[in-house]
Amino acid sequence: MTNPRIDFEALQARVTECRRCPRLVEWRERVARDKRAAYRDDDYWGRPVPSFGDPTGRVLVVGLAPAAHGANRTGRMFTGDRSGDWLFRALHRAGFANQPNADSAQDGLRLDDILITAAVRCAPPANKPTSAERDACAAWLSTELELLHHVKVIVALGGFAYAQVLRLLAAHSVAVPRPRPRFGHGVEVVLGDRRTLLCSYHPSQQNTFTGKLTEGAFDAVWRRARVLAEE
Repeated sequence: MTNPRIDFEALQARVTECRRCPRLVEWRERVARDKRAAYRDDDYWGRPVPSFGDPTGRVLVVGLAPAAHGANRTGRMFTGDRSGDWLFRALHRAGFANQPNADSAQDGLRLDDILITAAVRCAPPANKPTSAERDACAAWLSTELELLHHVKVIVALGGFAYAQVLRLLAAHSVAVPRPRPRFGHGVEVVLGDRRTLLCSYHPSQQNTFTGKLTEGAFDAVWRRARVLAEE
């Protein structure tokens, strides 16, 4: 019998070698070469970022794309930027992470019962991938959705991830409610395969600095994810 963990690890190795999108390849490598002054001494990853966490987990988190000086620098999802600071503090409070900080790929962070991935795996200029880049990257997330048999809850961080997850699930012949529910913080969509798609505002600085997303509202999503996973 095929080992799903080995299949998943092999998929992530393939992800890191992807060069399908010329604009993203040029950008991620230029950022890694030029660097930000604060990280001048760091060795930037500068490649597509693999998923991070527990591939047997019941909760799957889908973000937008790596940050130029966050995951594109550290090589680990949501690690090394302020969005990640918010995310991992919340995951730690909810019992999904062994520590609240994510500074580097060697910081000892471990996730339990949860895996983090993204709709697009390379850092895009201005954090805005094109529709063509989204579609070129779709195969990676689509394959993950096939391989991750234990997932009961999918948490979409932001409208971009939400729309892409629904698009890919429909392509997998998973029944999605019609009309599709409008994205909003805390919105839940029960899918035809009995999984739940749970929505959250993305912990971007644009959302957290303006108060659109508060820590209390963010914590509520992870508490709900825990409840749904254990039902």
